[in-house]
Amino acid sequence: MDADRQALLISKPEIFNSDQGPQFTSEEFTGFLEESGIRVRMDGRGRVYDNIFLERLWWTVKYEEVYLHEYRTVAEARVHLAEYFRFYNEERLHETLGYRTPHEIYFGTSAARTPAWEAVV
Repeated sequence: MDADRQALLISKPEIFNSDQGPQFTSEEFTGFLEESGIRVRMDGRGRVYDNIFLERLWWTVKYEEVYLHEYRTVAEARVHLAEYFRFYNEERLHETLGYRTPHEIYFGTSAARTPAWEAVV
């Protein structure tokens, strides 16, 4: 609770999302959030896999972008991350998407491609 109070001095989210662990469902914690004007949202019971896709995305972002650079400022990090997400969505081929990009899937463009390493005979 002390860490939460300190965090609210810096920034206050509109919504706090969590799982249904006892540390997040206690009256003390939920009451604190609601008194601070923060809406509480919890994943449904048994939804342990809800965050797996986001966790995988952030793992990829960290290992393909963040850990490879030493950003000197927040502004520099924002520029690099914006460029990485453009690359991730519009250029980077994803095996689970049939070697298409998320952009191609979402907008229904282009056909599946064979990766270069499989095309070599």
